[in-house]
Amino acid sequence: MLEDIVHDKNFANIMKKTITDMIVLFFEKEHNFGILCQVEDVSFDPPLPQEITEAFRPVTLFFLAGYTFETARIENDMLVFEAGFGQENFGSVVYVPLLSILQIIIDETPVLINVASYQPEQEKEEETPAPSIDEEGVKKSMELFLNNPENAKFLK
Repeated sequence: MLEDIVHDKNFANIMKKTITDMIVLFFEKEHNFGILCQVEDVSFDPPLPQEITEAFRPVTLFFLAGYTFETARIENDMLVFEAGFGQENFGSVVYVPLLSILQIIIDETPVLINVASYQPEQEKEEETPAPSIDEEGVKKSMELFLNNPENAKFLK
């Protein structure tokens, strides 16, 4: 049952809306927050140097405060913000898909936990071939139909 829900498109849309609403509320209240997210889904522009990306764990915490918080916005189902990384404070714009946010954290306490694992790629339907028609079966069925005198009333 849980497996069906977490992979469900409607459930994912509800989670995405909840994540959006919560982040917008924090923007409005000017309240800093952290996001725990799947770093494999996050993109950086410009890309970060390899020595920085190697230090990331599969699930990484980004804390939005100061300049990072001021630049943060939601755009095209992504949380977007500017941040500095490493000792050189290498600047990059960070793009985090909303559904990749696993937790939103305030003062070290999770205030939202996202368990949706639906991915938009799941929507790409594989083309299913049209069912093949059994010509022989159709012919036999028609013969049986025509052989029954009761069915004559259907033919004109």
